[in-house]
Amino acid sequence: MPPPPLTLGDVSEAAARISDIYARKYAVARDDDWYLLKLQEELGELAQAHLRLSSRGRGEATEHDRADEAADVLCMLLLYCRRFGIDPDAAVRRKWLTWLEPTA
Repeated sequence: MPPPPLTLGDVSEAAARISDIYARKYAVARDDDWYLLKLQEELGELAQAHLRLSSRGRGEATEHDRADEAADVLCMLLLYCRRFGIDPDAAVRRKWLTWLEPTA
């Protein structure tokens, strides 16, 4: 039986714990800029995997690589949101889901 689906809150909490472990282990100073720059770094790695899979980049990548990089982007985005007090659920509802509401 597959594990139950994760909520954004579950992923956010786990990412924060893992980021704390990583920061301690590698003595990483996570100031405000670090969160955005790390997100940009992970997005670049996702782009690199995408380019490799579409034969427009050097080296090879697999769908597994692309999925791993997408997971890195998601987790770093959630860490960014935590750092700056952004509620991703509320932001998605406000910015995206209002398009699904019936118009009067």
